[in-house]
Amino acid sequence: MQIIKYPERKEWEFILKRPHLDLLFFKESVKNILQEVKTNGDNAIKQFTQNFDGIFLEDLRVTEEEMKNAETVVSIELKKAIKQAADNIALFHEKQITREEIVETMPGIQCWRRSVAIEKVGFYIPGGTAPLFSTLLMLGIPAKLAGCKEIVVCSPPNPQGKIDPAILYTASFLGIKTIYKIGGAQAIGAMAYGAETIPQVNKIFGPGNNYVTTAKQLLQLEGIAIDMPAGPSELAIYADETSNPRFIAADLLSQAEHGIDSQVLLVTTHPILIDAVSTELDKQLIEMSRKEIAIRGLENSKIVLVRSEKEAIELLNEYAPEHLMLACANADDLAGQVINAGSVFLGHYSPEAAGDYATGTNHTLPTNGFAKTYSGVSIDSFVKKISFQKLDPVGLKNISKTVITMAEAEGLNAHANAIKIRVNV
Repeated sequence: MQIIKYPERKEWEFILKRPHLDLLFFKESVKNILQEVKTNGDNAIKQFTQNFDGIFLEDLRVTEEEMKNAETVVSIELKKAIKQAADNIALFHEKQITREEIVETMPGIQCWRRSVAIEKVGFYIPGGTAPLFSTLLMLGIPAKLAGCKEIVVCSPPNPQGKIDPAILYTASFLGIKTIYKIGGAQAIGAMAYGAETIPQVNKIFGPGNNYVTTAKQLLQLEGIAIDMPAGPSELAIYADETSNPRFIAADLLSQAEHGIDSQVLLVTTHPILIDAVSTELDKQLIEMSRKEIAIRGLENSKIVLVRSEKEAIELLNEYAPEHLMLACANADDLAGQVINAGSVFLGHYSPEAAGDYATGTNHTLPTNGFAKTYSGVSIDSFVKKISFQKLDPVGLKNISKTVITMAEAEGLNAHANAIKIRVNV
């Protein structure tokens, strides 16, 4: 990790840059894939699956037999862990469901808002070396609670044409039955446009590689809804003299192992911590199964020494991390000063990894600085809010002069007449 000591504010923009992601490099390739899927449907998807995943699949859909087999493969211990995580996620998200409340803005005028579930949603669940069945929990549970009628899942097959058993078991646990062995940009296109055997959805969720990310962003330009702009995973930590270097190093590595384009940032006011954390990183790297990936992630990463706690929080708010850990003595006090972050972890015993899996909060979060304007996935991600109003004759009369005056001032006389014709009856 690069070590930067006491930077001036004018240097922050350079220091806080994410790893460069040149989506233009992928744009033309992804555009061609999307167009092929849109035009040729299943045939194009099968061909891309053969090209990119190394296997030709006659049937893209996961069978009921494959779902049953997955249940026998997944260990009892993992099933218990999935159940515990699911219970926590459900408990946290069900509290987000808002009740309908009628507001009488004036006598005779009632206004209210209703949350209505998005009917059809699609989830992209990465497979490969890190099959993210946990993401299926994070998306499937709020979708179910919100009342989405149809959930479509796409996940890339392995060279044997199978999807990881933990992903299939989690889908079965959640009652999700529509699952396809499709990865990459072609999966995003399949859910966006639909195909012979794959239903079109109204909104697409889930992380993925650069091709998946580019596909989602291109489709958003066509008016197809996505969860949020996504990029490589990231973690920022503020640490003080009370922080444990072993904990900090473990947390940094837990995020760096996501991918070679991941980024971690340690901000501290405590100079001694820098060497201690660096030493621990070297020690813990030796034991990692994804050591090479983590090393590449650390190459994108920085340790920043600042003069004060106030400066640390200002710098972190400017960075707007996906995950923010306040590993310090007064984490609860500092929490109120956080204005830009996807999810915040308070104190020495709140590792980011806990939130990734089982605390109950959602791990599908904005990256690449989008935490300044976007929230993570929640119940609200799966609903749209429809407003209603009901006026009786008294209510219309009470508000008629106001509406007529405003409509005529804007030169919209038909608007004014829609009121006049009623109140003059």
